[in-house]
Amino acid sequence: MIFPTITAFYAGILGLIYAGLSAWVIGGRVSSNVLFGDGGQDGLQRRIRSHANFMEFVPFTLLLIALYEAGGGAKGWVQGLLIVLVIARILHPIGMFAGTNTPRQFACRGGGIIATVAVMAITAILLLLRAG
Repeated sequence: MIFPTITAFYAGILGLIYAGLSAWVIGGRVSSNVLFGDGGQDGLQRRIRSHANFMEFVPFTLLLIALYEAGGGAKGWVQGLLIVLVIARILHPIGMFAGTNTPRQFACRGGGIIATVAVMAITAILLLLRAG
C-alpha cells in the first residue's frame, strides 16, 4: 500500500473549499443574527444545506478514492475522479442560489450532486474490481 499523494493534494483543496463554505455559513449567521438553525431565512438555510451536503458526500468519496489510489489504482482514474469531484463541489452551492427550475439550478446544483454521486459510484466499482 502506498500513500495516496494525489488524493491528499485534492483533499487539501477540498478542505479549503469546506473552510470557505463554513465561513460563508458563519457570515450568514452573523449578518442575520441567527445563532441556531436558519432563523426561518431562506438564504441562510441554503448556505447551511450547501455546507452540510458537502460534509455528507465528500469525506466518504475521498476515502474511496484514497483506498483506490493506495491500492495501486490507475493514476489517471484517480486524477480524473478528483478533478470532477472538485468541480462538482464548487458548482453545487452556486446552484443552490439559482432561481427555481432555471438552467443554472439544474446545471450547477443538479450537475454538482449527480457528478458527486457518479464519482462515488465509479470509485466504488473500481475498488470492487480491484479487490475481486
